[in-house]
Amino acid sequence: MPHRHTVLHDAVIAGAGPVGLFLACELRLAGLSVLVLEQAEDPHSPLKRLPFGMRGLSAPTLEALYRRGLLDDVVAAQRAGAASPVAAHWARQPRRPAGHFAGIQFYQDDVDPAAWPWHLPSPASTGMAVTLESFETVLAARASAIGVSIRRGCGVDDLVSSGDEVAVHAGGETFRARWLIGCDGGRSLVRKAAGFDFAGTDPEFTGYSAEVELADPDALPPGRHYSAAGMFTYAPPGTIAMVDFDGGAFHRTRPITPEHVQAVLRRVTGTEVTLRALRLATTWTDRAHQATAYRKGRVLLAGDAAHIHSPLGGQGLNLGIGDAMNLGWKLAATIRGTAPASLLDSYAAERHPAGAKVLDWSRAQVALMRPSPGTRALAAIVRDLTATRDGATYFAERVSGVSLRYALDGTHPLAGRSMPDFALADGRQAGPLLCEGKGLLLDFDAHAPLHAVAARRDGRIDYVACDAKVRLGLSAVLVRPDGVVAWASEGGPDAGEAERAAARWFG
Repeated sequence: MPHRHTVLHDAVIAGAGPVGLFLACELRLAGLSVLVLEQAEDPHSPLKRLPFGMRGLSAPTLEALYRRGLLDDVVAAQRAGAASPVAAHWARQPRRPAGHFAGIQFYQDDVDPAAWPWHLPSPASTGMAVTLESFETVLAARASAIGVSIRRGCGVDDLVSSGDEVAVHAGGETFRARWLIGCDGGRSLVRKAAGFDFAGTDPEFTGYSAEVELADPDALPPGRHYSAAGMFTYAPPGTIAMVDFDGGAFHRTRPITPEHVQAVLRRVTGTEVTLRALRLATTWTDRAHQATAYRKGRVLLAGDAAHIHSPLGGQGLNLGIGDAMNLGWKLAATIRGTAPASLLDSYAAERHPAGAKVLDWSRAQVALMRPSPGTRALAAIVRDLTATRDGATYFAERVSGVSLRYALDGTHPLAGRSMPDFALADGRQAGPLLCEGKGLLLDFDAHAPLHAVAARRDGRIDYVACDAKVRLGLSAVLVRPDGVVAWASEGGPDAGEAERAAARWFG
C-alpha cells in the first residue's frame, strides 16, 4: 500500500525539465511550498549535450531569465561547457544568420530593428544558444538554493483530484497538493490521468538525429539539402539530421538500428553512403497537438504537456518557459488568496493562442518541406521574400518572439507587450526591478496619485518614481510580475485608468 504523506504542498510539479524547474522557482519566489517529482533518476543525458541538446533562446525567454537574475548564470554555465557550434558557424560566415524557416536562412543585416519601436537595448537583447544540460543545471541549482524540493526517480503514476486538493501517486508514495502542474513532457501522464483533450494533426514524417561514423565522410555534402524523399542536414564528420516523409511510421515503433539508419539515409540523400557505426540516434515527428484546455479543477498543464510540435525552428523550449513565466505569479496569487477572480483563467486565455500560433508556424514549415514540385516552387518564393528587408524582419520577429503581444484592455500600443528595459536616470535598469516577482509601477514624473495606486496593493506592486534616459514618450508604466505591460500612459497619467488596470491584475 502506498505511503501517504501528511504534508500538504502548495504545489506539486510533475517534471524537472526546464519548464518545471523554472515554474518551481517562480512559485517558491512567492514563498510557496513546492515539490518537483521527476521520473528520471539521472538528470544527465547525451541528448541534452552537444550536438543534439543545443537550443536557441528567444527574446521572451532571455528577458524572463534577466528579470529573475538568472541570465548571467546561464551565460556562465554555457561558456564553461563546450563551445557553441552555432556561434562557431556564425563566425565562419560572412553574414550572421538571424534564423531559418523550413531551412530557408534569413540574415541579421536584412532585419530592420526600427520595426520594433518598443524594444530597447538590454542584456537580454542578444540571442544565444545553450545546451539543455547546462540550462537545467542552472535552474535546478536556483530551485534547490531557494528551497524547492526535487525528488528524482519518482515519476507521477496517477492522481485523484478532490475539491480542495490533489492526491498525487508517484513511486509508491502519495503526495498531497493544493495544485498539481503537469510539466512532464509530450507524453504527459498528468495530462492523460486528468482527462485533458489533446487535439491536433498527425505526423507526416519521421525525423532522425544521429551521430554516425561514415565509411567516407566526404560522401555527403555539408549543410542542409532537400531531396526527392525528404531533407537532410550534414555536419562532418558524422552529425546528421534528416526527415523521411513516411507518415511518422517509424517513430518509437521499432529499435533504431544501424541498418535502418543507413537505409533511410540512402533513400533521403539519394547516395550509397555506408555507415560503419551508429553512436547515438533518436527520432522525432511533426505531430502537432494541443490541450484544448490548460486547466481542469486543480490540475494545470505547461510546456510540452500542453502542446507538442516538431522541433523545427527551436520554438518548443521557449514556448514552455513562456508558459511558466505567465502561470507562476498568477497561480501564486491564487494560492495566497490575493488574486482577482479571473486571474488564473487568464493563463489559458493568453497562452493557448500563443501555443496555437507556434503549432501553425511549425505546420507551415512542414508544408514547405514536402518533397513535391509544388513545394519546391513555393519554397523559392519564400526564399525571395526572406531576402527582402520586410520579409527578413517579419520572419525574425516571429522566430525571436519580439512580436508577442497579449490582448489586454487598453488602447496604448505597449499594453500587452514586454516592458522595454528602461535605463533609469539613477543608473538602474528596469528589468532587474522585477527580480522579486512583484508588479512594478514606473512613474517617470512622480505623480502622487500613482503612488497611492501602488500603495493600495499592499506590497504587491513596487513603486519607482524616477525619470528614464529614454522614456519612449511615456509618463508612466504599470508592469505585471511577468514583465508584461498592463497599462501605459503618455502625458499626464490618468490615475483612474491605472487603478482599474491594477485592480484587474493585482486585486
